[in-house]
Formats: sequence, structure tokens, C-alpha cells
Amino acid sequence: MKAGSIDVNIMSKVDTTHYNKNDEPLPPEYANAMSSLRGYANSNLHSTIVFSAGYNPRLYGYVEQFEDFFPDEKGYLKKKIAIKVSDYRSALIQGKVFAKKGIFVSEFRVESGLNCGGHAFATEGLLLGPILGEFKDNRETLENELYTISNAALQQKGKKTFPAPPRLKLTVQGGVGTGREHSFLLDYYHFDSVGWGSPFLLVPEVTNVDEDTLCMLACATKDDYYLSNASPLGIPFNNFRKTSSEHLIKTRIDKGRPGSPCYKKYLATNTEFTNTPICTASRQYQHKKIEQLKEKNLPPAIYNREFKKITEKECLCEGLGAASLQKNNITHPHKLEAVTICPGPNLAYFSGIHTLQEMADHIYGRANLLNSLKRPNMFVNELVLYIDYLSDKIAASLYETQPNFEKYMQSFKTNLVQGINYYKSLLNQFAETEAYKEEMTNELCSLEKKVIAMSLPRHEAREIIPSV
Repeated sequence: MKAGSIDVNIMSKVDTTHYNKNDEPLPPEYANAMSSLRGYANSNLHSTIVFSAGYNPRLYGYVEQFEDFFPDEKGYLKKKIAIKVSDYRSALIQGKVFAKKGIFVSEFRVESGLNCGGHAFATEGLLLGPILGEFKDNRETLENELYTISNAALQQKGKKTFPAPPRLKLTVQGGVGTGREHSFLLDYYHFDSVGWGSPFLLVPEVTNVDEDTLCMLACATKDDYYLSNASPLGIPFNNFRKTSSEHLIKTRIDKGRPGSPCYKKYLATNTEFTNTPICTASRQYQHKKIEQLKEKNLPPAIYNREFKKITEKECLCEGLGAASLQKNNITHPHKLEAVTICPGPNLAYFSGIHTLQEMADHIYGRANLLNSLKRPNMFVNELVLYIDYLSDKIAASLYETQPNFEKYMQSFKTNLVQGINYYKSLLNQFAETEAYKEEMTNELCSLEKKVIAMSLPRHEAREIIPSV
């Protein structure tokens, strides 16, 4: 075993503008993502920066100001770029954006839209298997196109060009649970590596999880993991019900003081009530929003629904770092110790606390750490998550105005059915028993019927619950 490179991740959209003491905006390069990029670019690291959570033109444009992202005379890149993507089209578009600047994207990390930890970027029903198939079919084309465009841009800029096409790495992550699934992704789709994230939360050697949260994760049930609206970014967020952060939110509501003090302001983006942005998880915002809600004199059921939407936002800036501080006995300067943790739903199939060796043995098929909960194939699991996601969207259409929702729903359903048919055609490629394949076939057929039967509520039923 040897130490890996020190890679850095930037959530591209977390790029809040900062202000001086006179509430005047500072120049763009002082924004969060821009500052983070500059700090990494000026370091002496030879590694990769990972851009996740969406496309940020300003941030991407800033990259070309730093020489370490361009090749030397041998084509070596001191600093490489990896982008988390949800599908092939996103990879092609973002790859070309960089290539036109003379920058070659060295890696695309394909992540399941829903079967992942943290923020969930659901596709319009496009499933992981077909997405990986598109990468498999177009990998050489993608690599050559990005190489050609970037070399032309480098030549135009008068910079050193790549003497040969640089290696494009493809990786995948999200919901993998067995050694056979791991091997299948490598062998069939020819991806370079497979990422495992959430199961390592149960491995104290490699992750910073405080003892209380670790024990709760180790004995959690499937219902403890859920897709929430807790993120102030307004993006669905995979969450864990038993955290001290969830308890703190309820306590603050009971005391009539919902919301959190806001010190870091990383996610302060809302200007509904203020000139300078504030965070929707902050006490300041929630107080103003609840006062506004009270003035509407809504029926109790609708008021409670809207109240929950306001108060379920969590302070992720503090909560996501609290476990690390506690495990390392570091006192928080403001004594905000409530922990937020965001495992993917796949962690429901793992229990207990494990060593790194045990988890490695599980990943490579030498051991089995799955608990007794019946676990379908990773592709079926993701399909179920997408069906549940669409079901929730349909239910929400009763009281939320969603433009062109019927068209969206039909497109979503079509993509799901096409994905199911893709998986049916893939069954013989799995190195599994005939009984396993038969069960997976039955699951796919049952889920297909469920998708086809999904429909919008009757028009008259949708009108009885007014929107706010």
C-alpha cells in the first residue's frame, strides 16, 4: 500500500460572493469556489481537482489563468481536472468547454443521480446502466475529440501541445455493494475504477465520524436513510434521520426559534428579504419567511406543509464538519456540535463497524459484509429510487405549480422503461446464478408495470389543494 495523491474537490456552484465591511461586493476572484481554485492552483501539489455539483462558467474560465493545468513539453500535467457528471452529454459539453481553452479533462466521474451520498442530481429518468453503456460506446470518440480541440487551442495560444493523446480516465460510483458488481462495472463497461463511498463511513480508520453517529449508522435501518430537502442549495440531499442535527432542528422549533446562526455563509444565496445574500437555513431567513407565511392566513394543513418546507433546511456548513471536529477533540469556536451526515441509501445494506482490511476484502469478493436485509442488484436499487422520486414528484403536483410537468413525467417514464429493457437485455452478461437472473427479471417486470401505471392525479383532485 502506498499513499495516493492529495486530490481536492470543489462544489462548483458554491461560489458565494463576499462583501467588505461596507456591504460592497468584492471582486469575483474572492468568491468561494474561485478562492478555493486559486489556493489549489498555487500549491505545489501534483494531483487532481474535482469539480462537482454543476457547471460554473466563471470558475471554469478562471482555470486557464494557472499554468499548472497546461502540459509541459512531455505532455505531463502537474494538475489535472476531473468532473463529476451524471451522463455522457454532460461530459461531452463540459469537456469541450475546457478543451477550447487548451485544457484536457483527465477524468470523468460518473455518479448515480440518486443512489449516492450527499446532494442528489437526479436525471430525467436516465438510469446508470444505459449511461455507462453510452460512455462505453463513445469513449474513443470522446477522448480523440477532446484531444484534438485542446491541442488546437494550445497551439493557438502558443503553448506546448500534447505529443500524444493523454489518457482519459472514466470512473463510476454510486450504490455499488458487492465484489461482483464492482468487477462487472470494470469488465463489461471497461471503466478504470469504481468508487465506494458510504460503506467507508463504517470504517473508523479512514473516515472522521464521531462515536455517537458511528454507532447509529452501525445499527441503522433502511428507513433511517432518506432523500431530504435539507440543503439550502435547494437540491435534494441524501440524509440520515438519527443525527444530532435533526434533533437540534426539532428542539429549536419547539422553542420557537427555528433556524441556525450563520457564521460561515458558504451557502448564503437568498436575497428575498435582504440586499446581501443570506442562507435559507439561517435563523434570520426562517424568521422572516415564517412571518410572511403567517400573513397568508392559510388553512392549518397547508400552513404546516409550508412551515416544514422552511424549517427543514439544515446548516450544512457547520453540521457536515462537526463529526470531524468531535472525533479529533477539536472545540468548535461557537460550540455548534450538532452533526449532519449524508450517506447514500446503499448504506442500509451494511451494518456494524469494520476495519479497512475487512472492507477491502468485501470490495474484492474475499468476504461478505452485507447485513441480512435482502438487497437487489445495484441497477434495480437505483431504478426503485427513481420510481419513488417520480412518485413523490407526482404527489407534489397536487399543490405545486410545475410548468410542463406532464411532458416531464412522460419523458421520465419513457426513459425508465427504456432503461428497464436495457437491463433485461444485459442479464446474460452478469456472472451470477440463474436463480439470481430470474429474480432480477421478475423484479424488472414488476417495476416496469409500476412505471407504466403511473399517472397524474385527476384534474379535479389536483385543484382542491391550492398552491402557495
